[in-house]
Amino acid sequence: MSTFDELDLDARVRQVLSEIGYETPSPIQAQTIPPLLEGRDVLGLAQTGTGKTAAFALPILSKLDLDTASPQALVLAPTRELAIQVSEAFERYSKHLPGLNVLPIYGGTSYTPQLAGLRRGAQVVVGTPGRLIDHLNKGSLKLTDLKHVVLDEADEMLRMGFVEDVETILQSVPETRQVALFSATMPAAVRKISQSYLHDPVEISVKTKTSTATNINQRYVPVRGSDKLDALTRILEVEPYDAMIVFVRTKQLTEEIAEKLQGRGLSAAAINGDIPQPVRERTIGQLRDGRTDILVATDVAARGLDVERISHVLNYDIPHDTESYVHRVGRTGRAGRSGEAILFVSPRERHLLRSIEKATRQSIAQMELPSVAAVNERRLAKFAQGITDALATGGLEVFQELVREYEREHDASALDIAAALASMAQGDRPLLMQEAPVDREGPKFEPGSQDTETYRVEVGRRNRVTPRALVGALANEGGLATKHIGHIDIRAEHTLIELPADLPEDLLTRLRKTQVAGRGLRISRADGEVITRRPRRQGGPRDSKPKTHRKGQRSPQSSARVGSGKRRGDYSMN
Repeated sequence: MSTFDELDLDARVRQVLSEIGYETPSPIQAQTIPPLLEGRDVLGLAQTGTGKTAAFALPILSKLDLDTASPQALVLAPTRELAIQVSEAFERYSKHLPGLNVLPIYGGTSYTPQLAGLRRGAQVVVGTPGRLIDHLNKGSLKLTDLKHVVLDEADEMLRMGFVEDVETILQSVPETRQVALFSATMPAAVRKISQSYLHDPVEISVKTKTSTATNINQRYVPVRGSDKLDALTRILEVEPYDAMIVFVRTKQLTEEIAEKLQGRGLSAAAINGDIPQPVRERTIGQLRDGRTDILVATDVAARGLDVERISHVLNYDIPHDTESYVHRVGRTGRAGRSGEAILFVSPRERHLLRSIEKATRQSIAQMELPSVAAVNERRLAKFAQGITDALATGGLEVFQELVREYEREHDASALDIAAALASMAQGDRPLLMQEAPVDREGPKFEPGSQDTETYRVEVGRRNRVTPRALVGALANEGGLATKHIGHIDIRAEHTLIELPADLPEDLLTRLRKTQVAGRGLRISRADGEVITRRPRRQGGPRDSKPKTHRKGQRSPQSSARVGSGKRRGDYSMN
């Protein structure tokens, strides 16, 4: 299969592909699209990043009835992030399909907009199993008109404990539906699902490219999300580069980052899927001829970009799949030149770094951020060089006379006048960076008192959440020492946790966005709910305990030690 035009896709879908710049289908697309268009079930063995989203989205969009507003296609995804990514892809490919609505449904957010979207009507629903089950139970999601079901990253979904939810959903759809199941691996649980719910599927297996060029030096920087912009600024000011692409996850962020870099005196521009083709070509032309040095881009916008002077690729947002990382890094080191690839990694993204290293079979070295002293040294050198260049250029007679005249009339020294002129030229931006190092491990919160309060988080036993995962999230994202995390009471739909009473609002806001077991914590004060604590063991002192339980070990019936402090947290599973 040489081009998308040879596939029997809807002409309006092919028009979008042409505008995006897609010409040749990837192997998974070339093998998957024809059987899906024919109505066959498909079992695809493919890694994320091979183009499988387009492989199922394009044929589904080509077969939808736009006159029917009820759900006709249902995509199950293991995580909120993937659900958003898939729904955005459907929206992008359906640009010329009037009346088509795509609705993402996932936990960790309010039901209200999701219920409104379902009432309004959506032909394509993309969601995580738990929240989809909730809507099925409420009767807000009706699947009577469903024609297509996709299980994306099925092995990950089942590994996260969604087996029963997935089966419940598959048992709720019409018998005549078409099913496409995609998985990076084929464990027994995935094979069982395919044998039970797919009818005579076409089996497709695609190998993915996971190697990066040996002439590209790869490094990563551990940095919190809130510190990324400052970290990027430091690198841009100290790291010698010719031209750089900064990859971010969303279209909105391309504009925001480019604008902030421009405000810091850097030559930056944004490209994303919403930018018209003529503007995109003009921007890339400016990058190619040196009028722009930094391009802030999304994966889609940078597809096919080949500019020799790109010496650096910086992953501001770490990609969720290895293939995307390989494609991003491949934008540098062109034509046999050496290249540099830098990756920002937050504390809870370290598993993605390990996945990239494992898949590419390459170790990515940690990079130390330039210090404040190094940044200031470079700024002062640039300032001095600017003076040297201006003196060498000449033509300063008019300004020299103005300084002499000001010096006479105001009894001011030439030194003071020069300093004032330099300050005027510098503007509001400080010449020197203040000593406020980027916190790579996250700020540590210390409570102002010993008072505690019960907090509620919206993950529970049903989500297969563990005390260890909750403690890790609170420590990594909230900067809470484990000694400040008290009793944990895991219930069916939510969990109660004993924490310091004076948690600041900005810390709570950050924690609400934290993901555990694929769902947002949505932490709040418990408003009267009471933690159920395990009863203390009756009897004598410590020597009456069974000898098999040593001090500090967790007994099957007693509390577990949290951290190295004196406090203990009772982990109960009601």
